[in-house]
Amino acid sequence: MSLLAISVLIFTFFLFALILFLASCYKRCPSNKILAIYGKVGEGKSVTCFHGGGAFIWPLIQDSKFLDLTPMTISIPLKGALSFQNIRINVPSTFTIAIDTSSEAMHNAAVRLLELNQQEIEKMATEIIFGQLRLTVATLTIEDINQDREKFLQAIRNNIEPELRKIGLTLINVNITDIADESGYIESIGKKAASTAINQAKIDVAEQEKKGDVGAAAAQRERRIQVASYNAEAVEGENVAQANIVNYNADLAEKAADADRRGQVARQNAIAEIQKAKALAETKRLEAEEIVVKEIEKRKIEISAEAEAERVRREARGQADAIVAVKSAEAEGIQKVLDAKAEGYNQLVNSCGDNAKDAATMLIVEKLEDIVKLQTEAIQKLKIDKITVWDSGNAEKGSSTANFVSNMIKSLPALHDIAGMAGVQLPDYLGKTTDGKEKVTPPLGNRPKPNIIVKEEKKEQEKK
Repeated sequence: MSLLAISVLIFTFFLFALILFLASCYKRCPSNKILAIYGKVGEGKSVTCFHGGGAFIWPLIQDSKFLDLTPMTISIPLKGALSFQNIRINVPSTFTIAIDTSSEAMHNAAVRLLELNQQEIEKMATEIIFGQLRLTVATLTIEDINQDREKFLQAIRNNIEPELRKIGLTLINVNITDIADESGYIESIGKKAASTAINQAKIDVAEQEKKGDVGAAAAQRERRIQVASYNAEAVEGENVAQANIVNYNADLAEKAADADRRGQVARQNAIAEIQKAKALAETKRLEAEEIVVKEIEKRKIEISAEAEAERVRREARGQADAIVAVKSAEAEGIQKVLDAKAEGYNQLVNSCGDNAKDAATMLIVEKLEDIVKLQTEAIQKLKIDKITVWDSGNAEKGSSTANFVSNMIKSLPALHDIAGMAGVQLPDYLGKTTDGKEKVTPPLGNRPKPNIIVKEEKKEQEKK
């Protein structure tokens, strides 16, 4: 194959592929759909819509989708809608809607409904129709809704179509199946209309019968008048005229009495309403002037009492917290002192070779000086201005002066006695008692109580 033939085949293949590519980029729009082209479609536009015809879709920078124009039927079981007369009614209806083909509506539909399926579109339209249908019912009376259906349907269109057009939909048809109310008002209207028609028919029958009777009476009268005489006709005519006058006067008096009665009833009703209004106004005034003021004062007292109670509670809580803190601090201090004493006593016992008796002896020996000092202070401030001693001259018992001095010196406590009262046995280098017996410290449980303690216990027993 020559190079020219190969070139022709390649060119032909390229041209065929280009035609196929261009054909695939051209989108045709059927009559029951809207072609929405989005992407880069021009300045200030987000989408371009076509109904019928076709358009070229640039690859990579544009794309397209179709919107279905098939009508959708939506059932609206509206219940309990409040009418203008505050009567709740049920308005079950069926609405037929579809996407509108006007340029503005197609643009709105492409912007808001392009990615939605049919169920989602129907749900959105249902919400709009429910709200606007309730609004329409609220502006009309029961009579307008039930009797003038054309006016009711026109009001529905005027309220629903503008809202549907905002999302690109249009209202094709509205079918109101049956209207009912919970209170039976519409049924009562029907009964009233039927009763009115029946009563009117009875009135028409009675009117025709009356006309027949009157015609028969008139013919009889003419016959009697013509038969009797012309004079009798004149008298009879006069009597008839007088009877008519009496009847007219009776009807007039009856109507006047009825009008007067209705006027008096209306005046009494008006007076009663005025009295009710005055009583209500007086009640409101008293509530505003006295009850509201008393209520405000009561609320002030309650708030003040609550504030005072809260203040007292907080002060008591603060005082209790302060007392607890002080007692806790004191207890902690006492505990620390006791811990320190226990530690010191423990170290003293350890230094005495774990001999608690020696440790107690050391503690008491340290306090002997203070004990002696206190006992000497007890008598050193005694003032003896003059001592008179009467000597009996009995040489066998010794002189009275010598005995007085001896007894006075004996009144001073000896060191061994003080140690014995403290329960301490002094070492041997401090000497022994005069009777030659060693002072043995009795056990702690058998030690005699000091004289001071014994005297105090006797005094307490005597008081008891």
